Amino acid sequence: MNITTLKSVVIGGGIAGLAVALVLRRAGAEVRVLEQAPEIGEVGAGLQISPNGFVVLEKLGLGNALRAKSVRGQAVRLRDYKGHDVVRLDLARLPCGDYHFVHRADLVDILERAARNAGVEIALGQQVASVHTGQGASATLGDGTVVEADLLVGADGLQSHARQALNGTVAPFFTRQVAWRALVTETGAEPEAQVFMGPHRHLVTYPLRGGRLRNIVAVQERANWHEESWHTEDTPENLRAAFGDFCPDAFALLERVERVHRWGLFRHPVAGKWFAGGVVLLGDAAHPTLPFMAQGANMALEDAFALGRCLQEGEDLNRALVAYQQMRADRVRRVVETASGNAWKYHLSFPPLRLAAHTALRLGGALLPGRVVGQFDWIYGYDVTTDEIQSDSR
Repeated sequence: MNITTLKSVVIGGGIAGLAVALVLRRAGAEVRVLEQAPEIGEVGAGLQISPNGFVVLEKLGLGNALRAKSVRGQAVRLRDYKGHDVVRLDLARLPCGDYHFVHRADLVDILERAARNAGVEIALGQQVASVHTGQGASATLGDGTVVEADLLVGADGLQSHARQALNGTVAPFFTRQVAWRALVTETGAEPEAQVFMGPHRHLVTYPLRGGRLRNIVAVQERANWHEESWHTEDTPENLRAAFGDFCPDAFALLERVERVHRWGLFRHPVAGKWFAGGVVLLGDAAHPTLPFMAQGANMALEDAFALGRCLQEGEDLNRALVAYQQMRADRVRRVVETASGNAWKYHLSFPPLRLAAHTALRLGGALLPGRVVGQFDWIYGYDVTTDEIQSDSR
């Protein structure tokens, strides 16, 4: 297959969409991005780029740009909600690569600049109403305009029209957890993430933008339903009330919060069908994940590189898309399952069980620090850019 003759349209101008647009354009494809917003941007929040995501940025020549805009993480420190240290995970023990804390908008800006410089056309204010498969793929815009393509990439997130066209509508499952996110100004923050673990709740915080900002994500188990929207504002008082018994270090951060957003956490199944009729899914459109392994952006970067690689190596479009789903599906499913099962470890409420679990972590960190960090080598040590596709068997 000659990728240089491939007319590609990407739905979505977020991390997933811009990354795949850049990969495809660098490979020689004609690429157009349809973004519904009037300007490229992302909700202001932090994210973590682990080594498996960073290798993609490095391969695309964006490693130094990311380093300049982020904080290189040195550790993840787990503490109980009373402020006692449980274990410090030394990120220098990871088998390879960089681990970075970055503002989402900064990563989007890096990808947008690179995509435009490579010749990607980015069309703003393009609201997609529906996606269609068949002899070639197409998207119908809100004004009735039909956009046709040889390859239509659905990088349009949780409410993906492309996913719906391929898989129909599947109702997500409310996890009975709600999350808040906020940013506060900071000075001289340590280059580490801290996780405060309490009964039915946890709080994660880490520095951004050279330590001038601090990202806060707080999660609480709740019975009542909350909508799955990053744009719903809440009051700082509600956040502080939910974590009022947390230690002074944690609560001091919450006292500085002036603006906060809240959203419900839902579990979505990994899509059963990733492609058909010239339409293919990528990122959250294919495999939404809960935030408890910080892998959403990293999986999108891996997807983007894998799709580009399969298209370059495939004999025809259909075989390339078959290879792409085969390369990605088992890995992302395992990541999604791991993230879904990780929250309970932070939320232990029965005091004897919490004490036993935290004691085991302390001993493990003291006696076998490499093993504590190394339990996730299968995530962080994976390199999608290598010539030989790595197996992800258990």
